[in-house]
Amino acid sequence: MVENMGDDVRADIREFLGSRRARVTPEQAGLPAYGGNRRVPGLRREEVAMLAGVSVDYYVRLERGNLAGASESVLDAIARTLRLDEAEREYLFDLARAAGPARTRRSPALVVRPEVQQVLDAMTDAPAWVRNGRHDILAANRMGRALYLPVFEDPRRPVNTTRFTYLNPAAREFWRDYDQIANDAAAMLRLEAGRNPHDPQLIRLVGELSTQSELFRERWASRDVVFHRSGLKRLHHPVVGDLDLNYQSMELPSEPGLVMNVYTAPEGSPTADALRMLASWAATHDNPALADPSMVGRGRNQ
Repeated sequence: MVENMGDDVRADIREFLGSRRARVTPEQAGLPAYGGNRRVPGLRREEVAMLAGVSVDYYVRLERGNLAGASESVLDAIARTLRLDEAEREYLFDLARAAGPARTRRSPALVVRPEVQQVLDAMTDAPAWVRNGRHDILAANRMGRALYLPVFEDPRRPVNTTRFTYLNPAAREFWRDYDQIANDAAAMLRLEAGRNPHDPQLIRLVGELSTQSELFRERWASRDVVFHRSGLKRLHHPVVGDLDLNYQSMELPSEPGLVMNVYTAPEGSPTADALRMLASWAATHDNPALADPSMVGRGRNQ
């Protein structure tokens, strides 16, 4: 059973710090390993405290979930000691903020301004779409809808790439690197849960995925977090076949919490040729998934 992520930030802190501590060996931390009879994997709490420059009692309180009020310098020291990467460090700081006094945070958007749609529509050659932190696709250009055709054809609304990945059987054929995509999707949602632990729609999405997908429960329980900023996306498209796409994910400063994804391929590559074929196909086919620029607010799973 997956915990209600909106109810117990202390449990999130405890499990996250404990899991990160368990993966750091004394040798990695520059400590002598006395014998082989260690009762815990990775570092002991007192070793983390020593390396971070805090008292053992204080670190124990932190790992038990009492991060509220911890200074930036202490959090930095813990992040260095536990060898956290950039995404994990941000998640730790988000958990510390969530452990403090309750603050009202605006839920991720469900719609985009017309000006954002105009920017998308102006990109006629490159597939592009805009999502929020829950991975709801809020807007896309025609090429974006054509590229992610199986995702948009899923009848559940709002269109959501992570729901598609875990609950739609077509995802295993569409994502050529399915295991990595599934890992990243859960880790990105976990990062968003640190930023917005009380977002009711995110809580509902995690609950839906947790009750319907054992794989999601396993990936969620790992407490991994990851950024998704650029890289290679390998798809098997039902119309044009295999695609090897470069993607860039760009935050929109004027739209807090929204990210624009744009997909390209080197000129002269087989994927560039396939994208031109896809554009021609999209221009000549009357498919509701291609023609409908409004993906949110209709259907079930609201």
